[in-house]
Amino acid sequence: MKFQTKAIHSTPLGDPTTKGVKPAIHMSTTFEREADGSYPAGYIYSRLGNPNREMLETSLAELEGGDAARAFSSGSAATFTLLNTLKPGDHVIAPIDVYHGTASIFKEIMAPWGLLCSFVDMTNIGEVQNSIRPNTKLFWTESPSNPLLKITDIRKVSELAHSNNALCVSDNTWMTPALQQPFSLGADAIIHSTTKYLSGHSDVLGGAIIVKEHNNLLGRISNLQSTIGSVPSPFDCWLVLRGIQTLFIRMQTHTANAEKIATYLSSHPQIEAVHYPGLETHDGYQIATEQMDSFGGMLSIQIRGGKNKAMSVAAKTTLFTAATSLGGTSSYIEHRASIEGPETHTPDNLLRLSVGLEHPDDLIEDLSQALDQP
Repeated sequence: MKFQTKAIHSTPLGDPTTKGVKPAIHMSTTFEREADGSYPAGYIYSRLGNPNREMLETSLAELEGGDAARAFSSGSAATFTLLNTLKPGDHVIAPIDVYHGTASIFKEIMAPWGLLCSFVDMTNIGEVQNSIRPNTKLFWTESPSNPLLKITDIRKVSELAHSNNALCVSDNTWMTPALQQPFSLGADAIIHSTTKYLSGHSDVLGGAIIVKEHNNLLGRISNLQSTIGSVPSPFDCWLVLRGIQTLFIRMQTHTANAEKIATYLSSHPQIEAVHYPGLETHDGYQIATEQMDSFGGMLSIQIRGGKNKAMSVAAKTTLFTAATSLGGTSSYIEHRASIEGPETHTPDNLLRLSVGLEHPDDLIEDLSQALDQP
């Protein structure tokens, strides 16, 4: 079955009670018991399980090619949960340019708790290998990286992880299973912020973990999910499922638009650098062509004139909204270094672009007028 068909049919399309063509939203927080104490429908309490959440988890597992998925109230909640399957004294290897929210969880929460982490250039396999310790339990990958769009060879990192009895986790938020399948490259678990492309409309907060095999890792994740209760609402699950229905066609358009914009900006006199893995000049282009079906809707640009010029460009666009987040139908532009703070590895003249579904010519015209203004 082709991916676009899976995206539509990986969850029940209708409501068996009313025969509606879309699933119902089940808002109940508790469920009726029989006299013998059993729960005939299998649901007890919404923190432990909900029909809409179950539909979403089933769909995500099928789309990523995994055995099971667990949905959370945000991508950060999913990240925090996965890291809590480790124990104090365990060691993690993560990208030096990992998403700053993930870095904050490592540094500000997990490090005081006792988790050890080395931040390395994940594009340099030798550096990754040299960072391995006897207590290394997890290799965290993010490809492309946020916001520099560096490409990690997920297959090689997975091989390193497994040869050292460790797990490889892949954050697949930017690519989605429509464009990249980390399990086929050896990853053991996949993280998503479902807030982004999976929901696709900038109106949901959510996250997910998908596991390749039904094993002890899934058991620990499930226990943390139900005990801590950082779960999405039924309506949020329903909205993500709605977004998944159009995921394939949206990702095609996001990608086509981003490729056209990246190509145009590559020769613009006000642009110092364009970071997009679909450009042959990108350092990770060859690996990207091998492990991705396409190159996605995200790119970053470095503006000549430094931080002040970059901030000015972001303020002068009209179709690109100056806003955090990504993956929505409309386009966003953001000065990342000012968001990430003093410890950022992001150049201060860099703008991150989330390319939406508008016509690419209109987006190019908008960027051009902003770049050309004094």
